[in-house]
Amino acid sequence: MSDHTTHGPAPVIAGLLLAAGGGRRLGGRPKALLPHHGRPLVENAVRVLREAGCGPLHVVLGASAAEVRERADLTGCVVVDNPDWTEGMGSSLRVGLASLAGAGADAVLVSLVDQPGIGPTAVARVLAAYRSRASLAAAAYDGERGHPVLFGADRWADIARTATGDQGARVHLKRHAGEVTLVECGDVAQAFDIDTPPDLARLA
Repeated sequence: MSDHTTHGPAPVIAGLLLAAGGGRRLGGRPKALLPHHGRPLVENAVRVLREAGCGPLHVVLGASAAEVRERADLTGCVVVDNPDWTEGMGSSLRVGLASLAGAGADAVLVSLVDQPGIGPTAVARVLAAYRSRASLAAAAYDGERGHPVLFGADRWADIARTATGDQGARVHLKRHAGEVTLVECGDVAQAFDIDTPPDLARLA
C-alpha cells in the first residue's frame, strides 16, 4: 500500500495559531503581545510553526487585534479576527477553520499562543504523524494529551460544529479517542500555559 512519503506530492499541512485570548487573569493583557525575547509572544508562536514545516500559516486574533496587527510582525500569515473571542477558544477555532476553507490543505496543526515551551521539534513530531485527510494526532506529555493537535481536513466540519465555549476540539477528540495518535513530546517540550502573573516568569 502506498503512502504519502513515497508517492505523490507531499501533504499540505497548514498551521493554525489561536492567539485571541485577552489574558483575563493577567490583568487584561492580550497574550499575543506579552514580551518574549524582546518581541511579542505571537511572533514566537508563528516562528515555531514555520520552522516545523507548517504552511500556509493562519493566525486568529481577538483581544486588541488592531494593536497586535500594528506591533507584531505577522508577514506571510493569513491573519483573521474573531469578533466573538470572549466566547472562548471554540469560537476562535471555528473562525480559523473557516479561514482555511479555500487553502487546499490536507490537514491543520493547531497551536496556542501562550505555550512558549513547545518548540519546532515537538511540532514537527506531531506533523510527522499525518497519514491521511482523516488523521487525528496530538502531542502527549508523559502520556497525557496536549497541544499541538493535528486534524485531517475530513474532520474539520465536525470539529467546527462541536467547538463551543472553551471546549475547542475537545468534544471531537473525546468522541474519537480511539483514533487519536498520541505523539510523546515530553522529552523535547514543556506544555505550560501563560495564564497568571507568576507564569510571566517563564517568559524570557
